[in-house]
Amino acid sequence: MAHNINEITGLLSEIKHPETGRDIVSMEIVRNLRTEGNIIAMSLVFKPNDAFVSSIKRAVEEKLQQVYPDAELRILDVKKQSSKPPKKEYPDIRVKNILAIASGKGGVGKSTVAVNLAVALAQRGFKTGLLDADVYGPSIPTMLGMNGVRPVMIERDGLELIDPVEKFGVKFLSIGFFLSPDDAVIWRGPAATGAVRQLALQSNWDGLDFLLIDLPPGTGDIHLTITQDIDVTAAIIVTTPQKVALADVVRGANMFRNRDINVPIAGLIENMAWFTPAELPDNRYYIFGRDGGRKMAEETGIPFLGEIPLIQSIRENGDTGLPAVLNGSAAADPFMTIVDNLLRQPVIKI
Repeated sequence: MAHNINEITGLLSEIKHPETGRDIVSMEIVRNLRTEGNIIAMSLVFKPNDAFVSSIKRAVEEKLQQVYPDAELRILDVKKQSSKPPKKEYPDIRVKNILAIASGKGGVGKSTVAVNLAVALAQRGFKTGLLDADVYGPSIPTMLGMNGVRPVMIERDGLELIDPVEKFGVKFLSIGFFLSPDDAVIWRGPAATGAVRQLALQSNWDGLDFLLIDLPPGTGDIHLTITQDIDVTAAIIVTTPQKVALADVVRGANMFRNRDINVPIAGLIENMAWFTPAELPDNRYYIFGRDGGRKMAEETGIPFLGEIPLIQSIRENGDTGLPAVLNGSAAADPFMTIVDNLLRQPVIKI
């Protein structure tokens, strides 16, 4: 006795495509569904560049085997062939230097460093952008005092693009611009990487000298998306001097040096290198250890770009939306020194 086509269609409609979130029946991936005796047969038709062919086929097999354990499944997966070139989805990213700002662990001040470096580069006269790719903890809008701001869409070369917001001479874009400050981002990997891909590739970054990408802590899907889909010039690793942070530097460096990623590392920055009270500007207290980042840079062969002290005003400026590098005080000096050291690295195109 043949199985019920409508029942099978209903089961298959429960399977969602990881990238689009739509079910595979409404997407017309399921074709030529038929039954004969104990046989269930169909074709699964995918776009030429679909990365989820195997996982969707496996999901279909598992779903049907659960309900029809004795059925003989005949599932053919097919990729569409197009006689005309695919429509261009994203514009070319014409940026001289794309720098991934990374950290082995959270809490080392990576976003604070990224914001201040971006503004410092702009102050040096470079056209600069900053992409907040930390979709689970987007802090850039707060650090710029721009919560509630919404980027607009523009058209360029026949494509609709997100136009980054601009402040302090820097173009900024963050998933936080599209969310309420109190919203929790609860996304599985494909949704998160899809959002980052859109912000990176479907945005008006054209003509920049530098695009800094503030990555999430650690190593994961978003790091792979950025390094595989975008021609990243180099990475910058941020750490603190303490041993638990330095241990993660090695893992982060090994990720970028992996032969399948192969992104040069432009340098390492040691944040919270020492504590200097405002009332005792000549005193240094090495709360998290001393020279750990500098020593790690030497051991791993990574250029050491500089160190940033733990100064209260740097944190206060981040909370009030005015990056410390703007105020012209001693808190700005370390960031300007790091930028100057960065510009001397051979991998950087000036």
